[in-house]
Amino acid sequence: MSVVTEKAPGRVTRIARAAWRAEVGVWQSLYRWLFRRPRVPTGASAFAYHSPIMTILVIFIVLSAVEIPIVDLIVHQWPWVRIPLLALGIWGVTWMLGLLLGYLTRPHAVGPDGIRARLGTDLDIDMPWEAVASVERSRDVTEKAPKIRDEAHGRTLAIRIADETNILVMLEHPVITQVSGEPAELDAVRLWVDDPDGFMSAVRTHIP
Repeated sequence: MSVVTEKAPGRVTRIARAAWRAEVGVWQSLYRWLFRRPRVPTGASAFAYHSPIMTILVIFIVLSAVEIPIVDLIVHQWPWVRIPLLALGIWGVTWMLGLLLGYLTRPHAVGPDGIRARLGTDLDIDMPWEAVASVERSRDVTEKAPKIRDEAHGRTLAIRIADETNILVMLEHPVITQVSGEPAELDAVRLWVDDPDGFMSAVRTHIP
């Protein structure tokens, strides 16, 4: 019983921190999109990864936006209900839009300093060239798998889009990075790129 009591506050704290990071990330993404400031290192090439989920995100955003006036019409005569629901609806649309813009303004990047693998505002993995052993095309489709798992080449982070990855970066030595707010030691990273040919071409340009 005491073990559960000790773990509960930590779990609540992690959830609260994750929610706060997501909220801040939404507004940062809106800012970067409005002022055309994508997060791409100087001299690096940007590579999108949102194509497989673009349609579903747009559908959710449109449906959420359409829902606002419908709900407002239904509860119009009860201001004490209408105002909170209106605020919640606008926040929901803004949050979904910020999620999409997080993917657009934080693409993967390949440049003189190495590879940056992203997933919106949730992940930003820095892999300098001196830490990269190899980069190859490697399609992997896995449903309901953990972000990090042990594979033949070591502890691997999979940045999946629609359960898929198509690039594998193997590291010369373990790299410690932040994954969902917690430190993690990685031996390899899998990621999805909309243009794997262009990504591999950029890698061959920069890799020592």
